[in-house]
Amino acid sequence: MDDKKIADILTVEDTQGQREQESRVRAKFFETLRRAAQYVPFIEDLVAAYYCALDPKTPTRVRGTLLAALAYFVLPFDFVPDFIAIIGFGDDLAVLAAAITAVRSHMTEAHYAAARETLGKEAEAAGTASTF
Repeated sequence: MDDKKIADILTVEDTQGQREQESRVRAKFFETLRRAAQYVPFIEDLVAAYYCALDPKTPTRVRGTLLAALAYFVLPFDFVPDFIAIIGFGDDLAVLAAAITAVRSHMTEAHYAAARETLGKEAEAAGTASTF
């Protein structure tokens, strides 16, 4: 996936667009994460990015960038459809990695603590010691 495509995806939308993306992300994030977990090498960063995107203290532009990337992640039909084994989440991971890298300085220890707690609860509920 080239830088131009990633930049287009991460373009911050207006406030109404952000609200719609936030609604989509809230509704589908954890379901999509469960399906993609085995392909995500940076799962803690991804869940921390989710909490950062939903944090009202996070600057609007940062929230917009993360919500755009997370919305791309939760949509099943994108550049490479997610149902294609292994490579289906590859484009999503490229977009997410670019977004997280761009805004990492806004991801706080509180976001990471919430991510670790969530991942721990998911692993516990699944009856495993592994993350997610």
